Amino acid sequence: MLDYIKGTISELTPTYAVLETNGLGYYINITLPVFTNLQGKSESKLLVYEVIREDAHSLYGFATQSERQLFLLLISVSGIGANTARMIMSSYSAQELQEMIATGNVAALNSIKGIGAKTAQRIIVDLKDKIVKISAGDGNINLSAFTESGVRDEAVQALVQLGFAAVASQKTVQQILKSEANIKVEQLIKLALKMM
Repeated sequence: MLDYIKGTISELTPTYAVLETNGLGYYINITLPVFTNLQGKSESKLLVYEVIREDAHSLYGFATQSERQLFLLLISVSGIGANTARMIMSSYSAQELQEMIATGNVAALNSIKGIGAKTAQRIIVDLKDKIVKISAGDGNINLSAFTESGVRDEAVQALVQLGFAAVASQKTVQQILKSEANIKVEQLIKLALKMM
């Protein structure tokens, strides 16, 4: 089993990267955060996970150990394959996904393309305890986000009810909360409306 591949980036797209090492080019499926991380670099080291099936042999690449660990947890959930897990991890950062699962935020997971309400609930039921244990061990989850989550969720829900897309609403609200953590819901919604 491969643990990582280090080499020259010979091709980079939002969905895959080709890393060349010792004359071999490895086609590695990546998420959008990994794509962003690799932009502008000529060389990289990606942690990998191999998926071997009868009809395919695929590699999935990650920038950090926590990203790979989250991917492995996601594919352990019934009904979630490697490509669906990649879609989930392209929609949010590993940190945001861990917070969503730990706080039981079904609405946020449900807003990801291809993830229905039942699948979102299954992810939370299957992974909530595991995510909290992992995070307690390495401090990945930002506990202040738990207190923000009520304000964030309420603001996102209001924006969705006003007709804005859930993903766009969440990203805008999250952007505002980064600079103004102690903002009230009404102010948060007003600022978000100006930005959308």
